[in-house]
Amino acid sequence: MKIPAVRPFERNWTKLNRTAPDWFRDAKFGLFFHWGPYTVPACENEWYSRNMYGKGLSQNGYHVKKYGKLSEFGYKDFLPEFKGEKFDADAWADLAIRSGARYAGPVAEHADHFSMWNSQVNPINSVNYGPKRDVVGELERAIRNRGLKFITTFHHQWLWGWFMSTDPNADVYFPENEKFYGRALPLETNRYIPWRLPDDAFNEEWMRKVLEVADAYAPDLIYFDSRANIIGERFRYQLVDYYYNDCSGSCQDGGRSTDRIICYKQDDFPTGIGIRDVECGRFSDMMDFPWQTDDHLEAERTWCHVENVHYRSASGVIHQLCDTVSKNGNLLLNVGPKEDGSFAGEAISVLEEVGDWLAVNGEAIYGTRPFQIHGEGSMQGKDTDFDVSHIERQTRKGVLEETGEEKFSASDIRFTTHGNVLYAIIMGRPDTETIRIRSLAEGACPGLPDIERMDMMGGADNLCWKRDASALTVRIKGEFPSPYANVVRIVLRNQKG
Repeated sequence: MKIPAVRPFERNWTKLNRTAPDWFRDAKFGLFFHWGPYTVPACENEWYSRNMYGKGLSQNGYHVKKYGKLSEFGYKDFLPEFKGEKFDADAWADLAIRSGARYAGPVAEHADHFSMWNSQVNPINSVNYGPKRDVVGELERAIRNRGLKFITTFHHQWLWGWFMSTDPNADVYFPENEKFYGRALPLETNRYIPWRLPDDAFNEEWMRKVLEVADAYAPDLIYFDSRANIIGERFRYQLVDYYYNDCSGSCQDGGRSTDRIICYKQDDFPTGIGIRDVECGRFSDMMDFPWQTDDHLEAERTWCHVENVHYRSASGVIHQLCDTVSKNGNLLLNVGPKEDGSFAGEAISVLEEVGDWLAVNGEAIYGTRPFQIHGEGSMQGKDTDFDVSHIERQTRKGVLEETGEEKFSASDIRFTTHGNVLYAIIMGRPDTETIRIRSLAEGACPGLPDIERMDMMGGADNLCWKRDASALTVRIKGEFPSPYANVVRIVLRNQKG
């Protein structure tokens, strides 16, 4: 596998500006998978690889008690135990299909210096260690074979300052282990905003890993976790330039080079070069640009499978999806496999419930565009973005709590459109047969055509309705089909001619 060359640094970011491709705007819902050696201890979260080295942290106490001294058993020693004997790329892709996702893919590399592909840049990878399989490559084929868009996510900028220890005898400081952990840095190197930025050697390797994946597997979307802004501008620019303009595998699946897109957080890349991602967050109102929120199916603060993990409800995922789509966004949902590569039964059940709902109501989600307003009701929320650079401030202000599962009710309505159809998504099952949609009262939406007819998706046809200056009042015949969200499909008169 060749390591691609890149063009010289031009520093002309506007030249690289790119809008969200149609496939992304139409897809609305994706899945990704945190899976790596950190699933072997399965303790608390995917930060185990770092926190196991921090004296006083719960994961450190757990590690020392179960596995022994850090000088004798380090993170590298989990690699032989990360066997993934039940990993089945086709089963993962089938789960994505059953969930209703339209794009999917793996975490290509987390912060732990373990590449999940057949890397020539990094010998610490899933072909040489652990499963002894090209996880990214197998998933790329399985996901694309089912007609889904393929994505990869990268978190490896976090490696800079990741493996530091309060124990001077920890194995991260053994010179012979540098290949596993990268170069050891002083403990004072802050994990969020380092007092010294990565050197060119680190930046180069960071870039080469991403370009290697881009060339070999041609992902339709590359997502970067936060903190990418610590990487030197020259390397970030060259990466984007190569991925957008030179990637040799760009059209392997018959797609167009303009269909590739980068997704990033905060100010990690200049505005305009890709899609803004809001981690575990939301916007309070509709945006005039496509965006994405990434979130986890796991109910605890973990992005990987851990012992005694619980999962969010199908209702919570569906409500988040509907709210996000109404505001011009997409939902990218993580589900973490177990160490052996299988998924917990509860996780599968929740995703299948989401898929069942989309099978009936997906017309109100896929391929839609925002309405004049995103919705109505008491649950409007606040702008929320999980920002690793300001965790203390966010915690102090209580913002992080607002990133949790929201409690919508049938009084909350979200809107989407497609052609001459307006969808009113009722976020629950009303306890009355009459629905009042105040946002659609006469004169409330300038330019809105007259209503021709309406029905309930998955339910009654030819609903009775009345529209006056106070509201659009809809009478539902029969039961509401879903306990999660019910869609009134409103067909507007075609005013052509």
